[in-house]
Amino acid sequence: METLEMLQAYWWLLISVLGAALVFLLFVQGGQSMLHCNVSENQRLLMVNSLGLKWELTFTTLVVFGGAFFASFPLFYSTSFGGAYWLWMLILLSFVVQAFSYEFRRKRGNIYGTRTYDLFLMFNGLFGCVLLGVAVGTMFFGGEFTVSKANILDVSAPVISNWAPTHGLEAIACWKNLLLGFTVFFLARTMASLYFINNIAGDDDLTTKMRRKVLINGLIFAVLFVAFLVVLLLQSGYRQFDGEFVVEPNIYLHNLLGMWWFSAILLVGVVLALYGIFRSAFDKKWNCGIWYAGIGAGLAVLVLFCIAGYGGTAYLPSITDPASSLTIANSSSSLFTLTVMSWVSVLIPFVLAYIAYVWAKMNARPMSEKELKADSHQY
Repeated sequence: METLEMLQAYWWLLISVLGAALVFLLFVQGGQSMLHCNVSENQRLLMVNSLGLKWELTFTTLVVFGGAFFASFPLFYSTSFGGAYWLWMLILLSFVVQAFSYEFRRKRGNIYGTRTYDLFLMFNGLFGCVLLGVAVGTMFFGGEFTVSKANILDVSAPVISNWAPTHGLEAIACWKNLLLGFTVFFLARTMASLYFINNIAGDDDLTTKMRRKVLINGLIFAVLFVAFLVVLLLQSGYRQFDGEFVVEPNIYLHNLLGMWWFSAILLVGVVLALYGIFRSAFDKKWNCGIWYAGIGAGLAVLVLFCIAGYGGTAYLPSITDPASSLTIANSSSSLFTLTVMSWVSVLIPFVLAYIAYVWAKMNARPMSEKELKADSHQY
């Protein structure tokens, strides 16, 4: 394998890891969607302050995810982020309202009341998850765009990528994309319930409610995930051979079987996720399900990204013009850029270690009413 191909594969793996981390951290959005689900005012306060310690991690990971795409696969960035901008603007809007809601929810002089900002948080919890799932769905089921690199020489209109006039809104109407979106949404709610069990102490009633929500949301997620996996493995796609795209039926199934190690990782991920969900639902003394289910879900997402990009597969198929489909080979940065960034990526383990350290410090004392009273700042 040539150096450029190795670096392209390496950076796609990093993108996949960031995508897996982002899906894990969406438990914040899942928790926000449950702020009015049969909980008292004190319990809601505990939930908001528990999530308030972590919400910035999700937003930061989303930004890094987009930034990594911009640096390593700029043609995807300009095509998806620049072309389907209405879809991405809705996603960004949901995260913007999340940011100022945590800032102003209980600030003195708040004329709108905490309920208004709780509704904004719930908006981010629902639409943030579903629309992110829809956006990722276009990487499997395609988008309505064309790419013409020769346009870069056109001084009057140097636009390489052109999307459909609806600029991403049509992706929301695709039932396959919505299937993935709601799968992500119920996974986030399941992970949030597991997180509350792990992070909030001293409220047995809330813990009991969360164990029940783990079971309900976990079962819905499992059904939706199986349905999505069946649809995905039966999906046709484009594979590039000698510069030409060829339609291949069941392309993701072939990728999964051809790269057997990803099949093994997916199986391990599913088993870990199901173990974390069902033991948390029925074992009243166990509160570590967030880690088992989180690692399991992360491994499953990692595999999905990998089978979307490796093997010459078009990770962003074009419904309008198959020849415009994007692969990691035809959409990546130059050899020089990828080489320089690869040296910079050596710092990633240190960043992850810092995140783990900060997380451990934040979780040194579980969230409780006593902790809230002792803390002068409340979300």
